[in-house]
Amino acid sequence: MSETILRPFQAEDTDWLVDQHAFLYASDDGFDDTFGPLVRSILDGYVSDHDPACEQGWIAEAGGERLGSIFCVRHDEQTAKLRLFLLVPQARGRGVGRMLLQRCMGFARGNGYTGMTLWTHESHRAACALYARTGWELTVSKPVHSFGQDLVEQTWVYRF
Repeated sequence: MSETILRPFQAEDTDWLVDQHAFLYASDDGFDDTFGPLVRSILDGYVSDHDPACEQGWIAEAGGERLGSIFCVRHDEQTAKLRLFLLVPQARGRGVGRMLLQRCMGFARGNGYTGMTLWTHESHRAACALYARTGWELTVSKPVHSFGQDLVEQTWVYRF
Protein backbone atom coordinates (compact mmCIF):
# COMPACT_ATOMS: atom_id res chain seq x y z
CA MET A 1 0.00 0.00 0.00
CA SER A 2 1.40 3.43 -0.91
CA GLU A 3 1.61 6.25 1.61
CA THR A 4 -1.68 7.09 3.27
CA ILE A 5 -2.81 10.70 3.28
CA LEU A 6 -5.75 12.35 5.00
CA ARG A 7 -7.64 14.93 3.01
CA PRO A 8 -10.79 16.91 3.75
CA PHE A 9 -14.09 15.22 2.96
CA GLN A 10 -15.74 16.62 -0.17
CA ALA A 11 -19.40 16.37 -1.18
CA GLU A 12 -18.28 14.15 -4.08
CA ASP A 13 -17.27 11.51 -1.49
CA THR A 14 -20.85 11.10 -0.29
CA ASP A 15 -21.98 8.30 -2.61
CA TRP A 16 -18.81 6.29 -1.99
CA LEU A 17 -19.12 6.70 1.77
CA VAL A 18 -22.81 5.73 1.83
CA ASP A 19 -22.12 2.69 -0.36
CA GLN A 20 -19.17 1.57 1.79
CA HIS A 21 -21.11 1.94 5.03
CA ALA A 22 -24.13 0.08 3.63
CA PHE A 23 -22.05 -2.74 2.13
CA LEU A 24 -19.57 -3.23 4.98
CA TYR A 25 -22.15 -3.04 7.78
CA ALA A 26 -24.39 -5.49 5.90
CA SER A 27 -21.57 -7.95 5.22
CA ASP A 28 -19.79 -7.60 8.59
CA ASP A 29 -22.76 -7.14 10.95
CA GLY A 30 -25.86 -8.17 8.99
CA PHE A 31 -27.36 -4.67 9.02
CA ASP A 32 -30.48 -4.25 6.91
CA ASP A 33 -31.11 -1.68 4.19
CA THR A 34 -32.13 1.06 6.65
CA PHE A 35 -28.50 1.82 7.53
CA GLY A 36 -27.41 3.30 4.18
CA PRO A 37 -30.20 5.92 4.20
CA LEU A 38 -29.23 6.91 7.76
CA VAL A 39 -25.64 7.47 6.64
CA ARG A 40 -26.86 9.48 3.63
CA SER A 41 -29.00 11.71 5.86
CA ILE A 42 -26.04 12.35 8.18
CA LEU A 43 -23.81 13.25 5.23
CA ASP A 44 -26.45 15.37 3.49
CA GLY A 45 -26.88 17.33 6.74
CA TYR A 46 -23.13 17.72 7.09
CA VAL A 47 -22.71 18.95 3.49
CA SER A 48 -25.53 21.48 3.79
CA ASP A 49 -25.08 22.71 7.36
CA HIS A 50 -21.65 22.04 8.86
CA ASP A 51 -19.60 24.85 10.34
CA PRO A 52 -16.04 24.47 8.98
CA ALA A 53 -14.69 26.53 11.88
CA CYS A 54 -15.56 23.76 14.34
CA GLU A 55 -16.55 20.71 12.25
CA GLN A 56 -14.53 18.70 9.75
CA GLY A 57 -14.49 15.37 7.96
CA TRP A 58 -11.52 13.49 6.49
CA ILE A 59 -11.01 10.77 3.92
CA ALA A 60 -7.96 8.49 4.14
CA GLU A 61 -6.45 7.70 0.73
CA ALA A 62 -3.50 5.76 -0.63
CA GLY A 63 -2.59 5.80 -4.29
CA GLY A 64 -5.81 7.64 -5.10
CA GLU A 65 -7.92 4.89 -3.49
CA ARG A 66 -10.24 5.83 -0.63
CA LEU A 67 -9.59 3.79 2.51
CA GLY A 68 -11.78 5.30 5.19
CA SER A 69 -13.34 8.28 6.88
CA ILE A 70 -13.90 10.09 10.14
CA PHE A 71 -15.85 13.21 11.10
CA CYS A 72 -15.71 15.65 13.99
CA VAL A 73 -18.98 17.55 14.51
CA ARG A 74 -20.39 19.70 17.27
CA HIS A 75 -22.37 17.80 19.88
CA ASP A 76 -22.74 20.88 22.12
CA GLU A 77 -20.69 23.98 22.96
CA GLN A 78 -18.05 22.00 24.87
CA THR A 79 -18.25 18.55 23.29
CA ALA A 80 -17.40 17.26 19.83
CA LYS A 81 -18.96 14.12 18.38
CA LEU A 82 -16.99 11.57 16.41
CA ARG A 83 -19.04 10.25 13.47
CA LEU A 84 -18.79 7.97 10.46
CA PHE A 85 -15.49 6.30 11.39
CA LEU A 86 -14.97 3.66 8.69
CA LEU A 87 -12.09 1.63 7.30
CA VAL A 88 -12.27 -0.61 4.25
CA PRO A 89 -10.95 -4.12 4.98
CA GLN A 90 -7.65 -3.66 3.11
CA ALA A 91 -6.79 -0.67 5.33
CA ARG A 92 -7.39 -2.44 8.64
CA GLY A 93 -4.40 -3.29 10.82
CA ARG A 94 -2.14 -0.76 9.05
CA GLY A 95 -2.44 2.22 11.40
CA VAL A 96 -4.93 4.08 9.20
CA GLY A 97 -7.62 4.01 11.89
CA ARG A 98 -5.22 5.42 14.48
CA MET A 99 -4.19 8.14 12.02
CA LEU A 100 -7.83 9.12 11.41
CA LEU A 101 -8.67 9.05 15.12
CA GLN A 102 -5.65 11.19 16.04
CA ARG A 103 -6.55 13.76 13.36
CA CYS A 104 -10.14 13.95 14.57
CA MET A 105 -9.18 14.26 18.24
CA GLY A 106 -6.47 16.81 17.46
CA PHE A 107 -8.97 18.90 15.52
CA ALA A 108 -11.46 18.79 18.40
CA ARG A 109 -8.81 19.75 20.97
CA GLY A 110 -7.46 22.50 18.72
CA ASN A 111 -10.92 23.98 18.29
CA GLY A 112 -11.55 24.39 22.00
CA TYR A 113 -13.72 21.38 22.73
CA THR A 114 -13.14 20.00 26.22
CA GLY A 115 -14.30 16.50 25.35
CA MET A 116 -15.67 14.17 22.72
CA THR A 117 -18.40 11.55 22.52
CA LEU A 118 -19.25 8.78 20.09
CA TRP A 119 -21.91 6.15 19.55
CA THR A 120 -21.08 2.68 18.27
CA HIS A 121 -21.87 -1.00 18.66
CA GLU A 122 -20.03 -3.59 20.71
CA SER A 123 -19.57 -5.71 17.56
CA HIS A 124 -17.04 -3.17 16.28
CA ARG A 125 -14.36 -4.74 18.44
CA ALA A 126 -11.29 -3.33 16.68
CA ALA A 127 -12.61 0.23 16.86
CA CYS A 128 -13.64 -0.19 20.50
CA ALA A 129 -10.18 -1.55 21.34
CA LEU A 130 -8.63 1.50 19.64
CA TYR A 131 -10.87 3.84 21.65
CA ALA A 132 -9.88 2.12 24.90
CA ARG A 133 -6.15 2.24 24.01
CA THR A 134 -6.35 5.96 23.30
CA GLY A 135 -8.05 6.94 26.56
CA TRP A 136 -11.74 6.88 25.71
CA GLU A 137 -14.11 5.65 28.43
CA LEU A 138 -17.11 3.41 27.80
CA THR A 139 -19.99 5.09 29.67
CA VAL A 140 -23.15 3.39 28.37
CA SER A 141 -23.73 -0.12 27.04
CA LYS A 142 -27.25 -1.36 26.37
CA PRO A 143 -28.97 -4.00 24.25
CA VAL A 144 -31.05 -2.68 21.36
CA HIS A 145 -32.68 -3.94 18.18
CA SER A 146 -31.50 -1.72 15.32
CA PHE A 147 -30.92 -2.15 11.60
CA GLY A 148 -32.57 -5.58 11.73
CA GLN A 149 -30.16 -6.93 14.37
CA ASP A 150 -29.93 -7.44 18.10
CA LEU A 151 -26.98 -5.25 19.05
CA VAL A 152 -25.27 -3.78 22.07
CA GLU A 153 -25.18 -0.01 21.62
CA GLN A 154 -22.32 1.86 23.27
CA THR A 155 -21.49 5.45 24.14
CA TRP A 156 -17.85 6.39 24.69
CA VAL A 157 -16.46 9.71 25.98
CA TYR A 158 -13.06 11.37 26.00
CA ARG A 159 -11.98 14.38 28.10
CA PHE A 160 -9.10 16.62 27.07
